[in-house]
Amino acid sequence: MKFDYIPGATPARPQRRRLGLVAILGLSVTAGVVQLGLRDGDAVAGGQRPMSSGLHSALPDAAFTAAGGSQGEDFDGIIQTAVKDALTVPEASQWTTVSVKSGQSLSVIFDALGLAHDEVFSLLSLGGEVQRLKKLNAGDELHIRVSDDRLEGLTYALDERRTLEVRRGDRGLEVVTLTAEIERHSTEVAGEIRDSLFLDGRRAQLSDRLIMELADIFGYDIDFAQDLHPGDRFAVVYDQLYKGGKKLRDGDILAAEFTNQGRKLRAVRFTTPDGNTAYYTPQGQSLRKAFIRTPVDFARISSPFNLRRLHPILHTIRAHKGTDYAAGTGTPIKATGDGKISFQGKKSGYGNVVMIKHGSGVETLYAHMSRFRAGLSVGSRIRQGQVIGYVGNSGLATAPHLHYEFRIDGIHKNPMTVPLPRANPVDPRYMARFRTDSGTLVAALERADTRLASLTPADKK
Repeated sequence: MKFDYIPGATPARPQRRRLGLVAILGLSVTAGVVQLGLRDGDAVAGGQRPMSSGLHSALPDAAFTAAGGSQGEDFDGIIQTAVKDALTVPEASQWTTVSVKSGQSLSVIFDALGLAHDEVFSLLSLGGEVQRLKKLNAGDELHIRVSDDRLEGLTYALDERRTLEVRRGDRGLEVVTLTAEIERHSTEVAGEIRDSLFLDGRRAQLSDRLIMELADIFGYDIDFAQDLHPGDRFAVVYDQLYKGGKKLRDGDILAAEFTNQGRKLRAVRFTTPDGNTAYYTPQGQSLRKAFIRTPVDFARISSPFNLRRLHPILHTIRAHKGTDYAAGTGTPIKATGDGKISFQGKKSGYGNVVMIKHGSGVETLYAHMSRFRAGLSVGSRIRQGQVIGYVGNSGLATAPHLHYEFRIDGIHKNPMTVPLPRANPVDPRYMARFRTDSGTLVAALERADTRLASLTPADKK
């Protein structure tokens, strides 16, 4: 702040001049602040010291006789220094970010910040969403502002959209819940199979979760354990979720394409008005079938269906009426279709076995498990894709693997080639909307596929 002062100008009415300058400075008589005011007797009879009266009286006379400068210049400097000191603004209290540790409660956190003991009670008495603060989890973050041992503010993310915000107002603590808009940005990527779906999916910047989702979408038509070949291609359109310009996470796959040995498969995601979501072909046919082909993700087929196989332990010709998937001990095993557990336990050379009846005479068998999933027993209802146990080498097995059988009316069928019926297509009531949505998504897939085709081999590395 700068005030202009012209020394030597003699006002006609000194007393009013002094009052005006003091008002401009905006300074009052307060403890601990330099005082620029009037004292009794400043107005001297006969007009003596008209300029120094009042302002001079608040400062030592010696201040006006500093060596090397005029009285006016010294007085101007002292005025500026006094004003600067008088108008110093105290620093605002700072926000502190607290990362909750295992076992920490709100009381423990407040104590560590030096807050008064009754602040926790005052906060929790607000009720509503504030009660979530009673059950903090390790890794949660609290942003807290403290002033004079009192809570001035607190923010806590209830979920990725809602934030609890507490502020101290005129009537004490007040709370609001702020809801942020989640922005969705669709992203298109494409890749080519050179090594494996996982490695090449990562090269295309897909997360592991999206790679698994891609495999699930086409799992009814492609056996990713044995059907992939170098040169196969894929394209994916998926959501990325943002809040306030910051990426939260990847969303769902909106559309996908997989070209497997020259056969092109496409899938688009569609949600009906009643909230049911599924993947369909661009023509509206469901990609979901009554059964998935493989009960173990990305396992290697170590022994296919073969009615004249040489048994590796018994060394005799014995029909292999299922498919073996080599995988590490503990790998999750998924039910290939909806049904009910008809048997769970040990069964001679099969070791630990789960058998599921699916209706229409279909039954599946899963053998050589290391253990069953907890909570399941005979009679339990099972959903397609639900984990029912874990790979092992119980029974007659040379190494950890899953033996999987598919039976229709008691007759063994090759799980890899048996025809699998599809689920229902898009409801005719929603077909017009589906065509509009799918057209946009298919166009995005074609753009991604075109960009991939235009790359040179060096670009694809």
